[in-house]
Amino acid sequence: MKASNVYIWLVALMVVWGLNVVALKLLVEAFDPIAMTSLRILFAGASVLVILSFMRKFRLPTGKEMGVITVIGLFNVVGHHYFLSVGLTKTSAVNAGLILGLIPIFTAIAAMIFLKAKLTPLKLLGIIIGFIGVTLVVLAGSQGAFHVAMGDIYIFLAGLTQAISFVLIKKTSAPMDVLLLTGWMMIVGSLILMMISLATEPSGFTTLLNGEGYQYALFFASALLATCLGHMIYNSAIRLIGPSESAVFTNLNLLFSITGAAILLNEDLYVEQLLGFIFIVFGVISGSGAVDHWIQKRKTGRTALLEQAYQAEKVPQQKRKTNS
Repeated sequence: MKASNVYIWLVALMVVWGLNVVALKLLVEAFDPIAMTSLRILFAGASVLVILSFMRKFRLPTGKEMGVITVIGLFNVVGHHYFLSVGLTKTSAVNAGLILGLIPIFTAIAAMIFLKAKLTPLKLLGIIIGFIGVTLVVLAGSQGAFHVAMGDIYIFLAGLTQAISFVLIKKTSAPMDVLLLTGWMMIVGSLILMMISLATEPSGFTTLLNGEGYQYALFFASALLATCLGHMIYNSAIRLIGPSESAVFTNLNLLFSITGAAILLNEDLYVEQLLGFIFIVFGVISGSGAVDHWIQKRKTGRTALLEQAYQAEKVPQQKRKTNS
């Protein structure tokens, strides 16, 4: 991936991730959610490692690295995908997509707690606006009564656990390629999810034998496109343009998830959800630190231009002094 076309890749990825929420909603209604998710993540993780082997980047983790992989995987894979799959059985794909849109804000909050990141006024404003947006989302269709569905709580926890994992990845700084780390986390996390499924879903894996063709197509597309290639593309984008600018693109994820749910699943769209979408978009742009990053970037660029102008003016003055 080149810096010149990274934005095209990110837009395409947000389309895939937005529609993936719709695909997962269909899959958890067809199969037992945890069993299906464990196999989906296992296939995605194996695909990542196969791709890395062709790139000559594959290797086995050391004992210390395996400990890091397991700890981060408990949040990034087990926690996130458990709450997401179970939550989607108890709430709409529209609500799930909107609440997951808060992940950049969750990440900013986790970075303040664990990495001592600075809380700027713009970040605080964005966090407040974002949570107002979520409040509007969970109120949607409730005729003003504040009732939070259990599924919404699960999706909230799915976003929170993934945000914590992002901070843990940065905090641990394991001497392992981030894509290799991602692949092994998926493998380890999927095995833990399998054990959870065996304990809580007695007939979980047998339900996967009774699917239809389009459901299996969605299963493999979700695993390969959204999870395997999606994470590889997003991690590469972060390295090229930074986490702040990459996070802003998650707003497109919101747009495609709610549009896809409304069109493909015939889910109702309430005014509160549309207002919540607007609040969450502005909240993510401000609360993720993107606005602070852009302001700092402009200041740095302006300072550099002033320095260049000063140096350009200084050279002729020195020549005149030398000639005199």
